[in-house]
Amino acid sequence: MEKSFIARNPSVLWFLLALALFTLGVTVMSEAFGASIVSTSFLKTLGKTLCLCLVAIAMDVVWGYCGILSLGHFAFFGIGGYAIGMWLMYERTRDIVVTSLETGVIPPTPDEITEAVGTQIFGVVGSSEFPAIWAFSHSLTLQLLAVVLVPGLLALVFGWLAFRSRVTGVYLSILTQAMTLALSLYFFQNDTGLRGNNGLSGLQNIPGLTEVSQATLSLWFFWASALALALGYVFFAWITSGKIGSVIHAIRDNESRVRFLGYHVESYKLFVFTVTAMVAGIAGALYYPQAGIINPAEIAPIASIYLAVWVAIGGRGRLYGAVIGAAVVSLMSSWFTGGSAPNANLRFYEIKWTDWWLVLLGVTFVAVTLFFPKGIGGLFDLLPSKKGEAQ
Repeated sequence: MEKSFIARNPSVLWFLLALALFTLGVTVMSEAFGASIVSTSFLKTLGKTLCLCLVAIAMDVVWGYCGILSLGHFAFFGIGGYAIGMWLMYERTRDIVVTSLETGVIPPTPDEITEAVGTQIFGVVGSSEFPAIWAFSHSLTLQLLAVVLVPGLLALVFGWLAFRSRVTGVYLSILTQAMTLALSLYFFQNDTGLRGNNGLSGLQNIPGLTEVSQATLSLWFFWASALALALGYVFFAWITSGKIGSVIHAIRDNESRVRFLGYHVESYKLFVFTVTAMVAGIAGALYYPQAGIINPAEIAPIASIYLAVWVAIGGRGRLYGAVIGAAVVSLMSSWFTGGSAPNANLRFYEIKWTDWWLVLLGVTFVAVTLFFPKGIGGLFDLLPSKKGEAQ
């Protein structure tokens, strides 16, 4: 008899329980709840970490389960952030413009409002006209659709071109990195309509909720991030433990044999690549309102390389491993680069962690690769109850 979903994925219940307890504990200790043990800034850090855990799971599915080392998935994350950021910046600026123009003797016309909004947003790059890419920035519904559809469509087109040509291995990784670099360079240009190097800012100010404190807004986004992570974990556990999961596992291990057995390998790879890109877009849409700003540097190839490092450290091929890797590295990065970590005085030299963090991350990656090839998540295999589970 076929096992149930929970029987095939016992880690799902444990993960959901741990996430629920973590969310409840942080909520009780937050400033919005009254305890003020967890500051608003740290609450935002935790919310952003949950979003990074979600995109790490997507990366783990495409790499750890399907064997596609994508060095471009953080680009989809950034595109999701830009999509929601355009609406946030447009509506916030429009509210400010309307409020200021209402003091005039003659009420402003819609065209005057639009022109004033355009000047406020694009004046930094020497323009006042809305580019075509901002055509739907006034609609929250359409921009939310763009969060999912734009990364999905880009991944679909790129994946179809790459997979139909049967590009695999390091060559595919180079292509994904080239795609990311091209997007980053394109976004850096002032005439793209995305404000070039300035990016989109002030995203933490949610239109229509100006009276709500940042402490409360941060808690709401934290809840949304936790919910998205929970749903993403269950969704990908369902995919990787069913028939599709068996096929993509086989593709990772021996693609030629799977093709010989009659499976259309390219379709499975394209499905995984596209779906994970869409989930990455959702994670980005939740991340950047908590970060408050997004610029092209977020889409640079190095960001996608970091994403692969997180998954490798946590343990690829196991969903909870990706979560562990992203959470550990993200929180450690915030601690070391935020000035909280005390400098290490070696008498002959003082190590300032803000300068040496990347070196520490590299050493950690090498150490995990050499001594813990299954990552931090692989330590759970030592528990008697696990017996080799990899979910």
